[in-house]
Amino acid sequence: MSEPKKTLLRGARILGGEPQDVLITGETITAVGTDLTVSSAEGSDVIDAEGRILLPGLVDLHTHLREPGREDSETVLTGTRAAAVGGFTAVHAMANTFPVADTAGVVEQVWRLGRESGYCDVQPVGAVTVGLEGKQLAELGAMHDSAAGVRVFSDDGKCVDDAVIMRRALEYVKAFDGVIAQHAQEPRLTEGAQMNEGIVSAELGLGGWPAVAEESVISRDVLLAAHVGSRVHICHLSTAGSVEIVRWAKSKGWNVTAEVTPHHLLLTDELVRSYNPVYKVNPPLRTEADVMALREALADGTIDCVATDHAPHPHEDKDCEWGAAAMGMVGLETALAVVQHTMVETGLIDWAQVAERMSFRPAAIGRLEGHGRPVSVGEPANLTLVDPAYRGVVDPAGFASRSRNTPYEGRELPGRVTHTFLRGRATVVDGKLA
Repeated sequence: MSEPKKTLLRGARILGGEPQDVLITGETITAVGTDLTVSSAEGSDVIDAEGRILLPGLVDLHTHLREPGREDSETVLTGTRAAAVGGFTAVHAMANTFPVADTAGVVEQVWRLGRESGYCDVQPVGAVTVGLEGKQLAELGAMHDSAAGVRVFSDDGKCVDDAVIMRRALEYVKAFDGVIAQHAQEPRLTEGAQMNEGIVSAELGLGGWPAVAEESVISRDVLLAAHVGSRVHICHLSTAGSVEIVRWAKSKGWNVTAEVTPHHLLLTDELVRSYNPVYKVNPPLRTEADVMALREALADGTIDCVATDHAPHPHEDKDCEWGAAAMGMVGLETALAVVQHTMVETGLIDWAQVAERMSFRPAAIGRLEGHGRPVSVGEPANLTLVDPAYRGVVDPAGFASRSRNTPYEGRELPGRVTHTFLRGRATVVDGKLA
């Protein structure tokens, strides 16, 4: 039987701390220290990690992999490759596929495709309602009991707007410590909506998407979660008002968590003046005041984590007039760079807090074992090595994703993932897929 492979990371700054050496043997971290002796790391591949930040592998609670049904946009293979390039070792795959992931059979298919891809772990998210239609609960228990072991359920792309259905879902998942992840969008308040409702929408004559359409649903759902004693997670929170509601709910001790996307931490509705459909997204880009409130809330812990809402589309669904364009942006390969730019370089959080918000917390919310673990001896070697000094212009032509609908094309962003390790095996080496 052959000896397990060894990899020595020399001089890495774990969570941004002082330089240390980290030895990976097989799938596990087996030594951490300064000047690890050659004998302990004999026969290992040595990676010079001087000046680089070592983080636990990133975990995304909100990814659209599109398979089955829309393989022209993305597949589990191409999506997990994009995830690895972005430093992710686990992603949660949303249920709005064709067919919808509302049965044990479909979630197991997605889970098995993830295992076959080998670039990162894929944890399927089950639909809350049959066909995402909001009328009857899907097979929540069967999806949880399946090989996929589903713990997160969401009709993302649509809101569970029926209060009775939402209450029943929250009650049902209590049996196995599941969580309902809500896409907060009151459908009657957003009919025909094209962008954030405000000064810009009025000037452009585009249908407005009011903040209250998000905030009213969040208000209802935190109250429902408290009433039944269950867990609710707010997807892609986007307004200052939503922040205040979540802050209030947490002050009550209720089991409420929330995520923010990288694009809502950086981009504003002013960009819609270009009529470029790359900026069309759900929920829409909001105001500068909202962006600043979201940053502060992520920094103080009101918002628990960053989630990409990676939403790939083929070019024909984006290279068209604004009104006909699909909503969504790709985000896996640029997420960490945007967080470094908006949160670390502004002094709002440090690298240890990046690890908290992009690995530890999302893994805990999703109850994902083996991910979001400390970088210490005996832990699984799910790791991300980042060069924070790097500066580069975003060029979607080089993306691992099958789709190119990034809002950052031509924009300079900091930082680059140089290496990603999934259970000790390098999936990315020197910024390229292994």
